[in-house]
Amino acid sequence: MFSALRRLAFVVEAEAPTRYEHIDFKAPKGAKEAAKRGLELLKVKKAATPVGIARARDLVNGKTLSPSTVKRMYSFFSRHEVDKKSKAWKEQTPNNPSKGYIAWLLWGGDPGFAWAKKVVKQMDAADRRHEG
Repeated sequence: MFSALRRLAFVVEAEAPTRYEHIDFKAPKGAKEAAKRGLELLKVKKAATPVGIARARDLVNGKTLSPSTVKRMYSFFSRHEVDKKSKAWKEQTPNNPSKGYIAWLLWGGDPGFAWAKKVVKQMDAADRRHEG
């Protein structure tokens, strides 16, 4: 029973409300490329959560993401943007990337952050129009 409910919840979450029809929930090419690079760097250094790896695979495969997934991406980037100022980030080399850098790439890198920010802003505007 629980398994069936989880599958149903996933299907419902994956479908964007009609008020979001005008929003493109497929990440741009730059985010796909960043995620692909992040997956490649995992061969150099194991530095990812299962969620980060799953996000990268979704991006690389060009999946249409759910509104809640895009919001989670925006939340991830907003929390971890400070990592770019860390000593590990600044001192990394191509052969020794920081774990934060790899994670950033797995979620789509700078292009993914810009896109998630834009999409969340579009969703917020659509929500205001729908409520108002």
